[in-house]
Amino acid sequence: MSVQQDTETQAHRRSADTRAVVRDSLGIGLTVGASGLAFGVAGSAAHLSVWQTCALSLLVFTGASQFALVSALAAGAALPAAVLGALFLGARNAFYGLRLGPRLDFPRLLRPLAAHFMIDETAAVALTRADRRTARLGYAVTAASLFATWNLCTLAGALGADALGDPAAYGLDAAGPAVFLALLAPRLREGPTELKVAGAGAVLALAATVALPTGVPVLLSIAAVPLVLAATRRKEDAR
Repeated sequence: MSVQQDTETQAHRRSADTRAVVRDSLGIGLTVGASGLAFGVAGSAAHLSVWQTCALSLLVFTGASQFALVSALAAGAALPAAVLGALFLGARNAFYGLRLGPRLDFPRLLRPLAAHFMIDETAAVALTRADRRTARLGYAVTAASLFATWNLCTLAGALGADALGDPAAYGLDAAGPAVFLALLAPRLREGPTELKVAGAGAVLALAATVALPTGVPVLLSIAAVPLVLAATRRKEDAR
């Protein structure tokens, strides 16, 4: 094979890789972003105004944490407890950053902006790419398409729910918890440890509901993580 043919083959492969990354990233961004409709409805169910709901999508932009916040508020939790629960859930994005920072290696001035888009979907796309160029491209396209779609759908969902009146009259107050559970469900299939954590967390939350105010049992359920990990480690050491 001549040098020219080799160069053309590499250019063709590079172009095909670029098209594949853009196609996959757009598909993820548009599909996942559409669930912003449910968040708009959930925000209204939690008695947030349209602009408050949209501000959460613009400034927080991490779906599970947003749903956790509005679900807690809709259930009557105090604002500090609801915010703390959402922060705990969103903390996982910082660990994505530790893993992807060296891989993406964005210019210093772009890092604060890139950090805002460090969520499950963008991290997953970047981690599955073979090289830095396609990882950066996938991250950027997923972030842009998902951010735009999520925020537009949040606005549409909030406006639509607001026009209906009281969300509870239509059962829309269940939208937040339902979507939140749908987001967590795939994690339960990852292995026995995840199931044990979920089960222990549910038991702790239900037991605490009898004596503690709304919102606090959810925070208490986080204790299931170290408890399950400690029990698993002891079991492995016993072997």
